[in-house]
Order: sequence, then C-alpha cells, then structure tokens
Amino acid sequence: RNLSRNRFDFLRKAVMLVDNVLVVSGTEKSVALIMEFLSQNPFKEIVTVKNCGEARRLLVERDFDLCIVNTPLTDEFGVQFSIHTAMQGICQVIVLVKSELFDEVSSKVEDYGVLTVAKPMNRQVFWSALKLAAASFRKAVKLKNENEKLLQKIDDLRLVDRAKCILIQYLKMNEAEAHRFIEKQAMDMRMSKRQIAEGILKTYES
Repeated sequence: RNLSRNRFDFLRKAVMLVDNVLVVSGTEKSVALIMEFLSQNPFKEIVTVKNCGEARRLLVERDFDLCIVNTPLTDEFGVQFSIHTAMQGICQVIVLVKSELFDEVSSKVEDYGVLTVAKPMNRQVFWSALKLAAASFRKAVKLKNENEKLLQKIDDLRLVDRAKCILIQYLKMNEAEAHRFIEKQAMDMRMSKRQIAEGILKTYES
C-alpha cells in the first residue's frame, strides 16, 4: 500500500503543470472510467465531449493542456483528430484503442507525439501515459517560452536597427554613433533599448 501511495504521490507531482484536460469519449461508461482515473490527479478542469466534431469546435474557442481520445467515436474513429490536435500546439494527446489495434494505431500516431494506451485500460499503464504526457507538456511549454523570448529579441533588434537608420538619416550619425546614442539614452533614462527606439521612431516617423 505504501509503495502504491508513493507512486501516486510521485504522479501527482509529475502532472501538476497540466491544468486543463479534454476527454473525447462516446459512452457514459467509458467517460466514468476515465474520470475515475483522472479524479485522483490535481487537474483544475476536466471537460468531456462525445465526438470529434464537438471537440474540434471547442478547441477553436480555447486551449487544453491534455486531450484524451477514446476510440472509436461516433463521427469518426479518432486517429486523424488525435494527430491534428497534437500538431496544432502544445496540447498533449493520449489515444485509447482496443488492444488488437494498438500496434497499428501507435505506428500511425507516434511520430506526432501522440501516446497510445491499449484497452481494457490498466491503471498503472494509464498513469504512466499521464506521466509521459505531463513530461512532454513541460518540455513543449519550455520550448514555446524560449521561442517566444527569441522572437521578442529578434523583434527588438529590428526595432533598434530601424531607429539607428532614423538617426543616421536625420541626425547624420554613423552606425557606431547611433548605436552608442541609443545605449546611452537607455542607460541614462533607465529604459530598455527597445523603448528608446520606439521613442525615436515615434518622433521622426509620426
């Protein structure tokens, strides 16, 4: 019992970053079973829908951290939906399939980062899949944040370069003088170089 509890506590810590879960499942019985597994984890919100059409409409309106797809669904099997969802952003996807279809389905979805769990579900296997999904989600969030920071830096550099061109054009500075001017203004006024550049552009381009 202590071993099981320790494993459960470890899993809770592993999935803490995953807040919102979307469950796509066609029958009340299967929804109840999935909800039973999920209820022991610290998710802030669990939303259930009955088919892929409902899920697609919901995903247009909002984002989820984890999507669990219990195949087959009434409107389509669910594999293409799982792949599409995984490709759209950082949402992690777990697809549940009958054991005889496991190899076929997993070979189709694994390249897209979709995890496959065979039915009937084993609690330990399901928890392991949740742990892997949570780890993948944390990595995706980190990469997304790093990418956003990089894009912001690139945008800042472009803005500063535009401001330098303005100083060269209107104040007859050379590139080195324009660079030093922006740096000194940023230091003296305790502002970022981006803010100084924005001020220069506003002054001469308005």
